[in-house]
Amino acid sequence: MRAIRLIGLILALVLATGAVLAERGDDADRPSKNGKTEGTIDGVDVVIEYGRPNVKGREIWGGLVPYGKVWRTGANEATTITFGADVTVEGQKLAAGTYALFTIPGEEEWAVIFNKVANQWGAFEYAEAEDALRVTVAPGASEENVEAMDFVIDGSSVVLRWEKLTVAFGVAKAS
Repeated sequence: MRAIRLIGLILALVLATGAVLAERGDDADRPSKNGKTEGTIDGVDVVIEYGRPNVKGREIWGGLVPYGKVWRTGANEATTITFGADVTVEGQKLAAGTYALFTIPGEEEWAVIFNKVANQWGAFEYAEAEDALRVTVAPGASEENVEAMDFVIDGSSVVLRWEKLTVAFGVAKAS
């Protein structure tokens, strides 16, 4: 009986530790606060966790965030996106799970990358070999200036909004 209790206690500790490790770090002393967007697209739960950098009068696109280079798509830890079921992104299949969400910004098009190594700091350890999916989308102009980067779920799209730019990608439940 003691062995069963001990195994139960160890299992509970392991599960609790895993939950803590999966969370973003404390943002109390960070200039870029944590953000979280949750919603449902086509019956699939979607959760995005990210750092929210601010514009602060800086040149963002082609400046702070260079064109043609992998970006963590936020601040601090890599942004993560979780799909509660298999989906298609821009018509391409992606298995349920949690991914690091990277992008490669461009003036005319962006690569949106779903990387299998979800828990990593920034894009410093990014490895293309770990990509589960890449899609290409066109950026759009925003009607409003968004000071602190955020994500919204708008109908069947996940939309990144920052400065005067939006980047959206379509999501649907896989059939």
